[in-house]
Amino acid sequence: MGPEDLLRRLAPQVLGAVVRRYGHFDLAEDATQEALVAAATQWPADGVPDDPRAWLITVASRRLTDLLRAEQARRRREDRVARWALPEDWLAPAADRTGPASDDTLILLFMCCHPALSPASQIALTLRAVGGLTTAEIARAFLVPEATMTRRVSRAKQTVKASGVPFALPSGEARGERLGAVLHVLYLIFNEGYVGTAGPSLQRTDLADEAIRLTRMVHRLLPGDGEVAGLLALMLLTDARRAARTAPDGGLVPMAEQDRGRWNAAHIAEGIALVTAALPRGHTGPYQLQAAIAAVHDEAPSAAETDWPQIAALYGLLLRISDNPVVRLNHAVAVAMAEGPRAGLELLDALAGEGRLGADHRFHAARAHLLEMTGEQPAAREAYLTAAGLTANLQQQRFLHSKADGVAG
Repeated sequence: MGPEDLLRRLAPQVLGAVVRRYGHFDLAEDATQEALVAAATQWPADGVPDDPRAWLITVASRRLTDLLRAEQARRRREDRVARWALPEDWLAPAADRTGPASDDTLILLFMCCHPALSPASQIALTLRAVGGLTTAEIARAFLVPEATMTRRVSRAKQTVKASGVPFALPSGEARGERLGAVLHVLYLIFNEGYVGTAGPSLQRTDLADEAIRLTRMVHRLLPGDGEVAGLLALMLLTDARRAARTAPDGGLVPMAEQDRGRWNAAHIAEGIALVTAALPRGHTGPYQLQAAIAAVHDEAPSAAETDWPQIAALYGLLLRISDNPVVRLNHAVAVAMAEGPRAGLELLDALAGEGRLGADHRFHAARAHLLEMTGEQPAAREAYLTAAGLTANLQQQRFLHSKADGVAG
């Protein structure tokens, strides 16, 4: 493991340890970042310390004391902090510790996904505090100016601070709700990486990789949670197709036309093992069902051999526990592939008035495909063009325009 990877792994542990002991999430985050910068500067010349985690905690704690000392309104608290000594268990090698480091990382995720924050702020704060990304990196990933992302992260930290939430895992029902928010944020980060909502590239692999890394972390901390395992399986099974999803010119290659020999066999095997182990245990949640659907796709030797009746049945189960327009859209497509395009179009027509779905390019692209299958060329072309006009991703626009041209020809 290189120094950069080591720092990324240790960053949430160090921040969590400092926040747990001293509080001041916003200042602790600044102090931790400064400790990481110091390590990145000093370690290449001086060598990595025997216990890099303890080194970082010590430097971050000293920097936090300096920051607190600079705040005159908090002088009495600063005096108390300056007298505190680091507990011995902080300085123990990470390999000898089974509790606080892991707990602190999970608590950080819960804090970053606090319900007082908007989803956009939850994502930004998670990538900053737990993922270790710089504000500039997050801004580039989401195609916004760095100043905009700086304000978003700053507001998020202030909101967490003002909420007075203690640095501890929520208990009872609140813990389950907050874990749901954590998984949703990781899911959103992955989706943005898998298909960017805007910009010239179809995928943003750095975001997809980060979402998988963070979800692996949560799975290590909560190995018995079926939905955590399901989400990790879903990401791996979906990301397994990455190399085959784009043509040499960067254009989109639909699943039916992908070279399945380029799919990541290791990801597929791991994802299938995860979902196979999770499904028989207790309550079956939406991430497990979505992972099962992805597994059916990935196990098919070819597009023609895809078990569409099974996929349609799994979407039917998913509708019972997560009935939303996007799931209905996917169910309609699966029914069309299993029973014929007319059956799918009937379901899509019933969805036409579903809230924002009419403004979603995926609805019109699916409808266009089914219309093309029935031979209704003019209507299919119109639907492809409508879909192209509703996406800001340039590669999706190119693909949909080419489909429209193909229908016209």
